[in-house]
Amino acid sequence: MPFGSGKQAMPIWHPCTQMKDHESYPPVFMDRGQGIYLYDREGNAYIDAISSWWVNLFGHANPRIVRAVTEQLNRLEHVIFADVTHAPAEELAARLLAIATEGLTRVFFADNGSCAVEAALKMSHASWRNLGHPEKCRFLFLSNGYHGETAGALGVCGDRLYAAPFVPLFVEQIEVAGPDCFDCPYGRTREGCDAPCFAAMQEAIDANKDVLSGVIVEPLVQCAGNFRMYPPSYLTKLRKATRAAGIHFIADEIAVGFGRTGTMFACEQAGVSPDFMCLSKGITSGTLPLSVVLTTDAVFDAFYHDFVEDKAFLHSHSYTGNPLACAAACETLRIFEEDDVIAANRVKIDYLHKAVQERFAGYRHTVDIRSTGWITAVELYADPERRIPFDWKARTGFRIYQEAKKRGAWLRNLCDIVYFMPPYVITLEEIDKLTDIALDSVKAVLG
Repeated sequence: MPFGSGKQAMPIWHPCTQMKDHESYPPVFMDRGQGIYLYDREGNAYIDAISSWWVNLFGHANPRIVRAVTEQLNRLEHVIFADVTHAPAEELAARLLAIATEGLTRVFFADNGSCAVEAALKMSHASWRNLGHPEKCRFLFLSNGYHGETAGALGVCGDRLYAAPFVPLFVEQIEVAGPDCFDCPYGRTREGCDAPCFAAMQEAIDANKDVLSGVIVEPLVQCAGNFRMYPPSYLTKLRKATRAAGIHFIADEIAVGFGRTGTMFACEQAGVSPDFMCLSKGITSGTLPLSVVLTTDAVFDAFYHDFVEDKAFLHSHSYTGNPLACAAACETLRIFEEDDVIAANRVKIDYLHKAVQERFAGYRHTVDIRSTGWITAVELYADPERRIPFDWKARTGFRIYQEAKKRGAWLRNLCDIVYFMPPYVITLEEIDKLTDIALDSVKAVLG
């Protein structure tokens, strides 16, 4: 039986939720999913406009992925991954390295995005320690950045909404003013910009390079950080600067990898390859939890020693390398390859950008529309002309989200930003339907 909405009937504590809201807005009881749609127990359909927190690439209950997982379930559901290997993991590692940026040659499995970031941070520092540089233990990170919600990952989050309450738990790291193409202090636009804002990062690297282990960034789009987007030239400069300083470049492609920015990996658009690439979310098309850290031979070799030297990388999780998740990921990558998904997506990406522009560009509360690949965000202000945002206590975005649910779209807001990150299997007609619902929902709240 489903639980009620009163305080005493709330045994499930939901993530990123003020539970008292459920007194007025009970959680939706989702019964099933098919393609781009979610269906509640009354049979109401919702377009999954945000891919169920950015994970679903090829639609709910995708028959190919369901079949791959089912076949694996009948063979091997899970096994310890220490001193063990299996076919799905072997195939997935080979497939990932075949499409990874140049120089990434090793695959470390984890469970979710935060765990991948934790592993990369630990691996980065421990590799320097093994090489005789234990002082290299600090990390640079960008303001407005987000890398997960475990303690180490939060310690390199510039997104204060998530990090600020837990600062006493963190190891102190070094924050750098990040690129802000929404309010560019140089008066530039993102297209064709040579990233003069990189000066802040260069200064931080120069001032701290003796103690730095690495720099962690989300390439091109800071998703949880209000969908701030920046040009590839920033990454080009970052790769050059980290190499010159002898520190690691960690690319958190958890949200932006697997085609979300229009290329398989965002780093490709800058023509760079990091020392670490963290991947999760779309890796299984949202079927099962899985993440990986891709890294280089140089990092791997720092741990490759005789047992008595005590230099192994001791980091593990119970479900590391889970065969079911690996099978889902292998089938996801087969779909990419066989259907030439990156090329096929270009028409839909252009259509989504234009559809959002046509509906929101002239709307009186639109202050900015920004797009990178499949990610399009509309930021709403009370007074765009004078750059006055809505009072956060008014919960404008949340109210729009509630209106969109009534109209058949799951458009969960991020502050007062309406964003679109649908599964790749959405049709052009469904893009029109989704963006119409979005505009109607905004008008229902704001007039």
